[in-house]
Order: sequence, then structure tokens, then C-alpha cells
Amino acid sequence: MLKNKIILIPSSLKQPLSLYSLFNTSRFGLTTTKNYDYDYFVIGGGSAGCASAIAASNLQAKVGLADYVTPSPQGTQWNLGGTCINVGCVPKKLFHYAALCGELKHDLYNAGWSNEQKDWSHDWERMTTTIKKHIFGIYWGAKKSLYTKGVKVEKKLASLEDEHTIRLFDPTTDEKRIVTAKNILICTGGRPQYLGIPGSELAITSDDIFYLSKNPGKTLIVGASYVGLETAGFLRGFGNDVTVAVRSRPLSDFDQSVTKRIQIYMEKQGVKFLNKFIPVRLDKMPSGKIKVTLESLTEKKHIVEEYDTVMYATGRIPNTSNLGLEKVGIKTDKATKKIIVNEFEQTNIPNIFSLGDCAFGRPELTPPAVRAGKLLAHRLFGGSNKVMDYTMIPTTIFTPLEYGCVGYSEEKAVAEFGEQNVIAYHGNFSPLEWVYNNDRAEVCYLKMICLKNEEEKVIGMHYLGPNAGEVIQGYAVGVKAGLKRKDFMDTLGIHPTCSEEFMNLTFTTKEELPELDETCAGCGF
Repeated sequence: MLKNKIILIPSSLKQPLSLYSLFNTSRFGLTTTKNYDYDYFVIGGGSAGCASAIAASNLQAKVGLADYVTPSPQGTQWNLGGTCINVGCVPKKLFHYAALCGELKHDLYNAGWSNEQKDWSHDWERMTTTIKKHIFGIYWGAKKSLYTKGVKVEKKLASLEDEHTIRLFDPTTDEKRIVTAKNILICTGGRPQYLGIPGSELAITSDDIFYLSKNPGKTLIVGASYVGLETAGFLRGFGNDVTVAVRSRPLSDFDQSVTKRIQIYMEKQGVKFLNKFIPVRLDKMPSGKIKVTLESLTEKKHIVEEYDTVMYATGRIPNTSNLGLEKVGIKTDKATKKIIVNEFEQTNIPNIFSLGDCAFGRPELTPPAVRAGKLLAHRLFGGSNKVMDYTMIPTTIFTPLEYGCVGYSEEKAVAEFGEQNVIAYHGNFSPLEWVYNNDRAEVCYLKMICLKNEEEKVIGMHYLGPNAGEVIQGYAVGVKAGLKRKDFMDTLGIHPTCSEEFMNLTFTTKEELPELDETCAGCGF
């Protein structure tokens, strides 16, 4: 019986999670010495925070949630919903799709369509108005769900006074108030990082790009992360002059044979790359333009160029600086300042949890954070012991030629399992739809990474081509389930699709791919 067990609070994150954290003890007849205002208080109203709060409320917990968006240095502010809804996944895919729509004008004539006026142009304001309406609809739906489920929403900044006490502050009225909670979740996400160089305040970030009142014009993107390349891609798709300053290499955490092809494709589309260059100074010119001085990291060389807009895409930092973590004694990683948690999302303070972008070692992706938030609520208030599995998480990068992947890159597989135990198959192809426009740069590419000593168990799949998210989502099920390469090869592909090309991989990455002969491609010839 549970009442005969000794409940141990772990003194180290390396120790097993205590029963205190696995269950809501009041459900099992255990009493507490204090009555709290809330059973569960969530600091941060992003996708994960909202999902966890609603899940806890569904389990009869009394739940509060605090969310307040501090304006960016450029003054951009948004509502409940966090990064994904307001300045991340949702708007970036809609901007990306808008740019792809522009590409179709090159296909229309050969597909039989005519445009007699031939005056194609892009209206930035009309596009952003449509997107803002959609984002507001999502925000309103999230707000309605929270209120309907009985979650008390506080549009206030929150900080910790002790392990059970939260101070709420309203910057618009200076109102201050104290609330208490038995369990606390911190999921405040992150904000873009600014460079500490002269004139840095002249730059914008991904917090601002989607809310500009007009097209940003000639743009310098500083950084070649997925945010940087996605933004460079859709801005070029709108006809902008775009340059990317690359400190190391594009998409450094992803499979390099794929990312090299992304850069080649984008260069063919007109995006310029300054490899191994960083900005060292920004100056506002009388014309309103920004003069940027860039320095080479490999030689004594400087480039000076004027841009209408400079955007930083140099990574994100956890939004935790004003939470009072030090006051409570919550441990953070020294380098990243992210909150250290164990496999149960628990900090070194047993009743305080953290997940999402502000937690150390967690992927900066919305779906795993949402799932982790729901699972945490069920452990605390539903008697569950299920934890989040952070392995084999699929993702997609919405560059002009989309990149979807799940599992290991070839480089990481070799590093972990040894080169002798890794075999990777790859191939290239040209989508049938490209018949209407043969001016595309390079061909699409895919890769399957397997373990030799486990009957070629598939541990990674990478796809570069149209509709990457839709393609890789299905294959992610197979990789997660531990299927072997034979299982994939025994499955018939749907013809004619891009996804079927995974069933035709016979060349290993140690072999050079033959030149793609489109005259023989198709129908299995």
C-alpha cells in the first residue's frame, strides 16, 4: 500500500523521481500542511503551458496561469499563445507558402494558364493582414479554452518568492499580488539573442519580422540557423535582395550532405551567402538605411554594405532572467542559462518543474513541449507514470526546398555507433510536378541511415524536396517503431509521388550517385 511507503524527496537530479512528483498525493489520502491558492500554477502561456494547464484542469486540479509578453526592443508585442503561434511556426509557414505561391507563376504558362495583364506583384500588407487574422483566431480559441476549463489566466509577469509563492506584477498598472501553489511549472520559452556590437539596437529579430508594416526591402540575415534560412528563403521569394552572414556553417546540427544542397539551391535562387563573416558594427545612415561593417573570420578583410533591414537569427536565450530562480535556488546550466531538469521535467526543487525551450537539453520544438506538458499534468494529477520520450522526434525546416528529418544525421550516427556499424543509403530525384518548370536548381535528395549489426534497423531518414513535413511525418512512425530497411523496401510506393523515392534507395553514401536521367524516370523503368 502507498501509505506504507516512505516518500523521499531527491537531493540530486540523478536520483529517481520521488512519489511526491509522480502523483498528486491528495488523491491518495495524503494530507498537506498548508492550503494553497492553486494546486498547479503555470508560468508561461505558450502552447506547452496552455496545454499543461488545460490537462491539469481536466483532472480536477485548481489551475492558474500567468503570461505577459514583454515587448521586443523594436516594440513588437503579442498575446497569449507563445512563440509558435505568434512569431514562430504558424506565421513562418504562411510566409513560406506565400513565397511558394509566387514560384508558381513560372509554372502557370506551361500548365496552360494565362495571365493577360502580366503584372505579378506582391502586396506585403495584404498578406500580413490575412495572417494576423488567422493568428488572432488561434489566440482567441486558446483563451476561450482556458476560461472554459476554469483556468485562472493572469496577464501579468510572474516571479518566484519561494518554492510555493509567486509574485504577480502588472506593468501597465503597477499592481502587485502574491499567490501560492502546491506545484509550479515554468515554461517561459526563449527570446532572440542580440549581438553586443555598436548599433545592435538597429537590428530586428524573428520577434519583429512578421509584424513589419511594409516589406523589409534589401535585407541582411545574420546567422544561418533554420530561422535565418527560412526567413532568407521567403524574403527572396517575394523578390527581395537577401544576404546571409554565416559564422560557421548553415544548419550545423543537421545532416551536412542535405544542408549543403539547401545552400546550393538557395544560391541558385539568388540568396547571397557571406561564409565565415560576422557583423562588427551597424550605423544608421541619413537615408534611413543601415550601414553594416562585416569582418571575415578567416582573413584580414572587411565588407561594408548598406541594407534596408538587418535581422538577427543568432540563436535564442531562455526567458528566465527575471523569474527569481536564484532566490529559490533552482539550478541552471552555466553556459546556456537554461533550467536543469531530470527525465520527469523536475528541477532540483521537487515541486517546481520546467519544460520546453527554457529547459536544458530539450528540443526547441513545440510538439514535444506540448506532449511533455500534458504528460506532466497526468503524472501530478492523474496517477500516471508515463514520461516524455525525446528520441526520434521528426521536424521540418521550411526553406525554399523543404527539409524534413527524423532520427540521426549520418555524422551523429557515426559518432555514436562507429563508422563500421553505420550504413547510409541515398538518392536524388526530380518531382514530376517540375515538368512545368525545368529551371529549378539542383535535384531533390533523400537519405536512409541504418545500423548494420541490427539487421539494418533504420535510425534516421532525411528528405529534401516539396512537402517535406507531410512526407517525413509518415516515415517517422516507422523509425519510431524500429523498423528495418527491409520493411521499407517491402512496402510499395505510391506512384507518382516524391515519397515513393524512399523505396528506391540502393546506393550507399560511399558511392557517387549517377546523373539523374529524367527521360527514364518513372513507372519503375
